[in-house]
Amino acid sequence: MSKPASRHTLGSDLARVDAHRIKPHEYKELPELTDEMLGRAVINKGGRPKSENPRQLISIRLPVEVIEKWRATGPGWQTRMAEHLARIPTPRSKSTA
Repeated sequence: MSKPASRHTLGSDLARVDAHRIKPHEYKELPELTDEMLGRAVINKGGRPKSENPRQLISIRLPVEVIEKWRATGPGWQTRMAEHLARIPTPRSKSTA
């Protein structure tokens, strides 16, 4: 896995770039925005896509030992715990009939 680029590895002077202010004569170099250009624009809201099966937040108290055992299995332990719980058969309710 490669390391993310930093200011020093990029070899750029970000402080100088950040300090630059556009001068009036530089605006002449910018192209005129047309309706066609704006029509091709795509709005990207970013973020994570909506899940078809979103998780629901609950609060549950578990013994410390249980949580420690699951955490010791490494990253993704909460997902694995949820998958394990999903495999447990649902208890049948007693009928009053």
